[in-house]
Amino acid sequence: MYLSEVSSPKLRRQFLNMVDTIYQGDPNYVRTLDSEIKSIFDPAQNSFFQHGEATCWILFNDEQQVIGRVAAFINKRKAFTFQQPTGGMGFFECINNQEAAFMLFDQARDWLAARGMLAMDGPINFGENDVNWGLLVEGFIHPGFGMNYNPPYYKDFFEAYGFKFYFEQVSNHLDLTKPFPERFWKIAEWCMRKPELSFRHFTYATADKCIHDMKEVYDDAWKFHENFTPMDVATLKKGLEKAKSFVDPEMIWFVYHEQEPIAFLIQFPDVNQILRHLHGKLHLWNKLKFLWLKYRKTITRTRIVIMGVKPKYQRYGVESGIFWHLNEKMKHKPHITELELSWVGDFNPKMRALHESVGATFAKRHITYRKIFSGEVEFQRSTIIPVDTKEKALRQEGG
Repeated sequence: MYLSEVSSPKLRRQFLNMVDTIYQGDPNYVRTLDSEIKSIFDPAQNSFFQHGEATCWILFNDEQQVIGRVAAFINKRKAFTFQQPTGGMGFFECINNQEAAFMLFDQARDWLAARGMLAMDGPINFGENDVNWGLLVEGFIHPGFGMNYNPPYYKDFFEAYGFKFYFEQVSNHLDLTKPFPERFWKIAEWCMRKPELSFRHFTYATADKCIHDMKEVYDDAWKFHENFTPMDVATLKKGLEKAKSFVDPEMIWFVYHEQEPIAFLIQFPDVNQILRHLHGKLHLWNKLKFLWLKYRKTITRTRIVIMGVKPKYQRYGVESGIFWHLNEKMKHKPHITELELSWVGDFNPKMRALHESVGATFAKRHITYRKIFSGEVEFQRSTIIPVDTKEKALRQEGG
């Protein structure tokens, strides 16, 4: 077996097509668009290259057949905020052969170590954590758009290599054909009686304002989390542009206290229900197929990608108010019958409680692993987001 760094058009095609070897015959697998994977490793398209670097490799057997792939990357904004400098590895695929898997892991580790890293997280993305993040270990059913899917045997590879459980990510499903719990609506009604609060869904006419409002809320809502880094406006704009073909403005909501943005919810139609028919390609025929399947209302699921509330307003019940407005719009979209709430880490107990309060049920479990390169560094799990973030925010404001 031997490794080759992906450095030519032929090798890039082999890197992309390698998934056909792993998932042949798997009815649940959905191949990500090739153009999307290419963009992650293109400095002209991925703003993370402004403060990081990335590369990828493919693994051949002695007959020159591709049997594995992996990528490694360093996000310098995050790498040095941990107990030890930590890089990332992802886009791992491998035949069921531990020796081959370990060769791929070794390559990612050595590349990161040569650049000063002392640990690596995986499998993760060279980008935001709303896509391509974590190893699927339970719930091998249809993957939501942007969610990692992999064979069950990958878990054995990661743990045998010495990766340790860093944090757990749970996705829950909500049956939209069933009514929400009555208690939830009572909180929503109480919230919406507050005249100082207003709820607005996204529009393209106000896209720039919405993006800046989202950043303001996110940066405030997540500032107490371990290794927080502010959201990047350029990344948000590029993400919105990529999703323009399937975004539904009535599924993206903002809450304002008077004129101050205080909360948001981003929900996307599960475009995987269309992409599964395109096999990673977006040539002219598949573009026409995409439009036809969209018109035929092939998409029956949605996914909440992210939600945030400023700590100061986390007891206003605004989450319930958002869901009330969202539910009113969904009444006009009866073809949408399932909502995936993904993903919520075990470090975020407040959001997990919200999932339970709306009646969502467990669907999938992912794990983000961490591999420490040296025994001299003590492994530590991800920290829990404090439940008293509102009190902390108020204390900060009070000086």
